[in-house]
Amino acid sequence: MFVRPSLMRRMPSMAFRGPKVWLWRWRRNPLRRRADAVEAWVVLGAWLLTVVAGVLAGLGVSRAVEHQLALERVEWRPVVARLADQAPGAADPGTSSGERVWGEVVWTGADGSAHTGQVRVDPGSTQGTPVTVWTDAQGRLMTQPATKSQAQIRAAMIGVLVGISTAAVPFVGVRVLRGRLERRRLDQWDTDWAHFGPLWGGRRADGR
Repeated sequence: MFVRPSLMRRMPSMAFRGPKVWLWRWRRNPLRRRADAVEAWVVLGAWLLTVVAGVLAGLGVSRAVEHQLALERVEWRPVVARLADQAPGAADPGTSSGERVWGEVVWTGADGSAHTGQVRVDPGSTQGTPVTVWTDAQGRLMTQPATKSQAQIRAAMIGVLVGISTAAVPFVGVRVLRGRLERRRLDQWDTDWAHFGPLWGGRRADGR
């Protein structure tokens, strides 16, 4: 019994596929066609592009983030500010830092100019209470910069995410390309069968 490739597509793959042979497109055999070799090189190049693009993008972004965080540690400075007004809420010695409230503080920049900003303070803090804040070179209010170890972890995480996102583009392209090559190969099988199938069947009918 002979089954055309067009009908074989509708059957479960395990019904007509034999054991998987690794790297069969790279091995010399009479059934390997030129299209199979071309597909092998194209897929190999696409996979290499996926790996290289992901690694380079991840490393580049990771180094850039770590460099930026290092600049922040150098340029940002702690400044002692004063609470402009009494903070809302009642003072409670047992209050945790997570229950702090917003309060307006004032401080003097390196050039002598006055600055104001909103920071988290303990509830009920009185006017004039000293509060340590972080500012950049222009005297703008900033958060406390990340330590060196924190910067390394943050840069590594961002680099991994960017690397995966970048590699996903050629990866999807590889999957689409392989699907098209597979459909093209099956169509070629149909064409070959339509040409040689009747000849083969004729020989079998003559008993040869």
